[in-house]
Amino acid sequence: MTNGNAKPKVLVADDEQVIANTLAIILNQAGFEARAVYSGENALETIDAFQPNMLISDVIMTGMTGIEAAIQIRQKLPHCKVLLFSGQAATADLLEKARAQGHEFEILAKPVHPTDLLAKLRS
Repeated sequence: MTNGNAKPKVLVADDEQVIANTLAIILNQAGFEARAVYSGENALETIDAFQPNMLISDVIMTGMTGIEAAIQIRQKLPHCKVLLFSGQAATADLLEKARAQGHEFEILAKPVHPTDLLAKLRS
Protein backbone atom coordinates (compact mmCIF):
# COMPACT_ATOMS: atom_id res chain seq x y z
CA MET A 1 0.00 0.00 0.00
CA THR A 2 1.34 3.34 -0.99
CA ASN A 3 -0.16 5.69 1.59
CA GLY A 4 -1.32 5.18 5.15
CA ASN A 5 -4.94 6.03 4.31
CA ALA A 6 -5.35 3.47 1.54
CA LYS A 7 -8.13 1.01 2.25
CA PRO A 8 -7.19 -2.65 1.80
CA LYS A 9 -8.61 -3.78 -1.53
CA VAL A 10 -10.61 -7.00 -1.52
CA LEU A 11 -11.81 -8.87 -4.59
CA VAL A 12 -14.82 -11.10 -3.89
CA ALA A 13 -15.48 -13.88 -6.44
CA ASP A 14 -18.62 -16.03 -6.29
CA ASP A 15 -20.84 -17.23 -9.12
CA GLU A 16 -23.81 -16.68 -6.78
CA GLN A 17 -24.11 -12.95 -7.43
CA VAL A 18 -26.16 -12.25 -4.30
CA ILE A 19 -23.37 -13.69 -2.13
CA ALA A 20 -20.60 -11.80 -3.95
CA ASN A 21 -22.53 -8.52 -3.84
CA THR A 22 -23.52 -8.94 -0.18
CA LEU A 23 -19.96 -9.70 0.92
CA ALA A 24 -18.67 -6.70 -1.05
CA ILE A 25 -21.25 -4.41 0.63
CA ILE A 26 -20.35 -5.72 4.10
CA LEU A 27 -16.63 -5.27 3.40
CA ASN A 28 -17.09 -1.76 2.00
CA GLN A 29 -19.07 -0.79 5.13
CA ALA A 30 -16.30 -2.29 7.29
CA GLY A 31 -13.64 -0.03 5.79
CA PHE A 32 -12.34 -2.11 2.89
CA GLU A 33 -12.47 -1.26 -0.79
CA ALA A 34 -14.29 -4.32 -2.08
CA ARG A 35 -15.34 -5.30 -5.56
CA ALA A 36 -17.55 -8.26 -6.55
CA VAL A 37 -16.99 -10.47 -9.60
CA TYR A 38 -18.96 -13.55 -10.59
CA SER A 39 -16.38 -16.00 -11.91
CA GLY A 40 -12.74 -16.99 -11.64
CA GLU A 41 -12.24 -15.66 -15.16
CA ASN A 42 -13.69 -12.25 -14.13
CA ALA A 43 -11.41 -12.21 -11.10
CA LEU A 44 -8.36 -12.66 -13.34
CA GLU A 45 -9.58 -9.94 -15.72
CA THR A 46 -10.05 -7.53 -12.82
CA ILE A 47 -6.75 -7.88 -10.93
CA ASP A 48 -4.57 -5.80 -13.24
CA ALA A 49 -6.73 -2.70 -12.89
CA PHE A 50 -7.86 -3.30 -9.29
CA GLN A 51 -4.65 -4.74 -7.72
CA PRO A 52 -6.38 -6.34 -4.70
CA ASN A 53 -4.59 -7.00 -1.40
CA MET A 54 -6.95 -9.91 -0.76
CA LEU A 55 -9.04 -12.37 -2.73
CA ILE A 56 -12.09 -14.02 -1.21
CA SER A 57 -13.41 -16.69 -3.53
CA ASP A 58 -15.93 -19.48 -3.63
CA VAL A 59 -14.18 -22.71 -4.57
CA ILE A 60 -16.85 -24.31 -6.75
CA MET A 61 -17.80 -21.97 -9.60
CA THR A 62 -18.86 -22.56 -13.18
CA GLY A 63 -15.81 -22.56 -15.43
CA MET A 64 -12.63 -21.84 -13.51
CA THR A 65 -12.63 -22.93 -9.83
CA GLY A 66 -11.73 -20.49 -7.09
CA ILE A 67 -8.57 -22.50 -6.47
CA GLU A 68 -7.47 -22.22 -10.12
CA ALA A 69 -8.16 -18.48 -10.05
CA ALA A 70 -6.32 -18.09 -6.72
CA ILE A 71 -3.23 -19.88 -8.03
CA GLN A 72 -3.07 -17.64 -11.11
CA ILE A 73 -3.74 -14.49 -9.09
CA ARG A 74 -0.98 -15.39 -6.61
CA GLN A 75 1.42 -15.82 -9.54
CA LYS A 76 0.63 -12.27 -10.69
CA LEU A 77 0.22 -10.74 -7.22
CA PRO A 78 2.38 -12.78 -4.80
CA HIS A 79 1.42 -10.63 -1.79
CA CYS A 80 -2.33 -11.08 -2.34
CA LYS A 81 -3.89 -12.85 0.66
CA VAL A 82 -6.31 -15.61 -0.41
CA LEU A 83 -9.35 -16.77 1.52
CA LEU A 84 -11.51 -19.48 -0.01
CA PHE A 85 -14.96 -20.56 1.07
CA SER A 86 -17.20 -23.42 0.04
CA GLY A 87 -20.39 -25.19 0.92
CA GLN A 88 -19.49 -28.33 -1.00
CA ALA A 89 -17.70 -31.53 -0.04
CA ALA A 90 -15.83 -31.72 -3.38
CA THR A 91 -13.69 -28.86 -2.10
CA ALA A 92 -11.49 -31.15 0.01
CA ASP A 93 -10.28 -33.00 -3.10
CA LEU A 94 -9.54 -29.76 -4.94
CA LEU A 95 -7.66 -28.34 -1.96
CA GLU A 96 -5.66 -31.55 -1.62
CA LYS A 97 -4.71 -31.36 -5.31
CA ALA A 98 -3.63 -27.71 -4.93
CA ARG A 99 -1.67 -28.59 -1.77
CA ALA A 100 0.13 -31.36 -3.66
CA GLN A 101 1.24 -28.67 -6.16
CA GLY A 102 2.58 -26.51 -3.33
CA HIS A 103 -0.36 -24.11 -2.94
CA GLU A 104 -1.71 -23.60 0.58
CA PHE A 105 -5.05 -21.83 1.05
CA GLU A 106 -7.16 -20.99 4.05
CA ILE A 107 -10.78 -22.09 3.73
CA LEU A 108 -14.02 -21.04 5.41
CA ALA A 109 -17.27 -23.02 5.33
CA LYS A 110 -20.32 -21.49 3.69
CA PRO A 111 -22.38 -19.72 4.80
CA VAL A 112 -19.66 -17.34 5.99
CA HIS A 113 -20.67 -15.19 8.94
CA PRO A 114 -19.57 -11.57 8.33
CA THR A 115 -17.95 -11.34 11.79
CA ASP A 116 -15.81 -14.43 11.10
CA LEU A 117 -14.86 -13.12 7.67
CA LEU A 118 -13.83 -9.70 8.97
CA ALA A 119 -11.80 -11.32 11.75
CA LYS A 120 -9.94 -13.45 9.18
CA LEU A 121 -9.25 -10.47 6.92
CA ARG A 122 -7.95 -8.34 9.76
CA SER A 123 -5.66 -11.05 11.13
